Amino acid sequence: MGLKLNIAGTSLLLLLASAAEVSGDIIFDVTKYGARADGHSDISQALLKAWGDSCSSPVASTVMIPNGTYALGQITIGGPCKAPINFVVQGTVMAPVDTSRFKAEAGWIAFQQIDQFTLSGGGVFDGQGKTVWGRKCPHYAYCKQLPINLRFNFITNSMVKDITSRDSKQFHINLLGCKNLAFYNVAISAPDESLNTDGIHIGRSSGINITDSTIETGDDCVSIGDGSEQINIQRVTCGPGHGISVGSLGKYPNEEPVVGISVKNCTLTNTQNGVRVKTFPASHQGIASEMHFEDIVMNNVGNPIIIDQEYCPHNQCNLKVLLKQMKNAIFIAYFPSFSLHFHQSGT
Repeated sequence: MGLKLNIAGTSLLLLLASAAEVSGDIIFDVTKYGARADGHSDISQALLKAWGDSCSSPVASTVMIPNGTYALGQITIGGPCKAPINFVVQGTVMAPVDTSRFKAEAGWIAFQQIDQFTLSGGGVFDGQGKTVWGRKCPHYAYCKQLPINLRFNFITNSMVKDITSRDSKQFHINLLGCKNLAFYNVAISAPDESLNTDGIHIGRSSGINITDSTIETGDDCVSIGDGSEQINIQRVTCGPGHGISVGSLGKYPNEEPVVGISVKNCTLTNTQNGVRVKTFPASHQGIASEMHFEDIVMNNVGNPIIIDQEYCPHNQCNLKVLLKQMKNAIFIAYFPSFSLHFHQSGT
């Protein structure tokens, strides 16, 4: 029995040797697991080991990537975990330039099935997307295979704050099946010519808050897909980009409605569009409802408000449109010049 206790005690000491305890919070520093801030040594294994120890901790803990420049390959960081985790990124994390190092549509960094999770620290996630933006994408067949910087799959009761996503190869941030997830003081940056680089795309998620953030990109600053409910966007600065978009909706069977969208106190500057709602022809009735757009300032915006119920990017659609695809939408905005584009046939 004494021997077993000694072994257990030694194992505990070894575990704590890889961590530091600050203000009662255990910190798992990836550099203690072998990560090097040299900009080219892949820290994936070190990060997975640090995350594994943090996830199995019975008390709240922190995984830390300290100041410096780190190379990180494609990785999935998952739960469920035993206690809340704060993932602090203080340095700059670089994605591989070579797209062959990514599995199709899996994303660069994926967080999934985690409750009470915080991503913070003031760090940068650099997707190094400049080498792929200029490639041709017929019908987006190639673009769909490009990695998204940050994926959040089935994350609940969590927050992302004080981080930057830069130069993603495709979308910067993608949400799927999340509940009660907040984004605060998030910066997203890519040039106007970057193809298909939506800032934050929300799909089949509820209780999503995006506040006090800046999004500069080559596509939609925020795009809201099917099954999204109770989405709150406030004090977001958007531009360049394509504005804030609901949809496109209705392309596929069994899509879920979008309900309860609130966009307030936002500023859009030098964007292609302002607020846009896109539904495919022949979408089912009531696919989008309870949308409120208020106190939106638009500066040099090409199309301030677009309601397009005949959205068909490749002209391969059933042109029959069912009426009342959208209901209970309120728009209150300020802009120097006004234009409203409303497309609906069958009237």
